[in-house]
Amino acid sequence: MQLTLEAILYIIGGIVIGYFVSFLKSRFEVGKYKKELREYKEHLNRQMKITNEGNKNLEDELTRLKKESENLRVSLQTMSQKPGRSEIRLLNIYDGALRKMMMRAPGFAPAWEMSLQEAEKEYEENEKGFKSIIKKVFGPSLTQTQNSNVTEIAEYPEGFKN
Repeated sequence: MQLTLEAILYIIGGIVIGYFVSFLKSRFEVGKYKKELREYKEHLNRQMKITNEGNKNLEDELTRLKKESENLRVSLQTMSQKPGRSEIRLLNIYDGALRKMMMRAPGFAPAWEMSLQEAEKEYEENEKGFKSIIKKVFGPSLTQTQNSNVTEIAEYPEGFKN
């Protein structure tokens, strides 16, 4: 079998055409993959923008809340240091202590001191808890009027009975 020039040209032409078809096919696939990659990049870019906007909004809100918290802290500090606050506190403590003293033993100094200490402790507890809300709304004298009405029923310590 002898290869003629024409057969060799057909073989070379077939190889060239096969290579060309293979090249075109790979180009179309590469183009398809490039398009898909471009779509993924655009999607990722959109997602990053959305996430960035959300993070920025959260940071802005956090900054706003920090400023608001600081302003409230300063306002609370200022209000607690206004003139008359300590006097009102002491007046409420004395009021509670006097009412307790009236129930126990009028005119006796150690009982007064004990009542004063109890009233101070009670006032501190009331400032921290739910009772403080009720007492601030109704006032300390109003909430303790029940105690002053029961002075006849109250037991006096030994040695203080009339």
